[in-house]
Amino acid sequence: MGYSNNISLLVLATFMAILHFSQAQNSLQDFVNAHNRARAQVDCQLKHSQNRAYGENLAYGSGFDLAGMCAVNMWVGEKANYNYNSNTCALGKGKVWGHYTHVVWCKSVRLGCARVKCNNGAWFVTCNYDPPGNYVGKKPYRR
Repeated sequence: MGYSNNISLLVLATFMAILHFSQAQNSLQDFVNAHNRARAQVDCQLKHSQNRAYGENLAYGSGFDLAGMCAVNMWVGEKANYNYNSNTCALGKGKVWGHYTHVVWCKSVRLGCARVKCNNGAWFVTCNYDPPGNYVGKKPYRR
């Protein structure tokens, strides 16, 4: 009789341990971590997604630790190239300003950003904007 009770307790303890372990692996962060581990095994590519539901800014830094704020400051640095009055690039060909206008696009009210270290040691930063902006002929904000 005592032997049967010990087996029951052992089975119950094993079941409880499995239940606890399975519940401990179901947090939102566990899902994110599993995705990030898989993504870290492939090289990063500076390539815009084809998803038109969101606006997107990308940054890539090799040979240094590209912090998220550094990437955003880099995009905001394009402000010097933007002429608000004409809604064009003030410095002409070869200069860009579209990252900046995405950052300040007034109708984009939701933001999602991520940063990952690539296998080659470089850093990849992306920010997505909802709703998207940078529509031709439209200004990013009103003065």
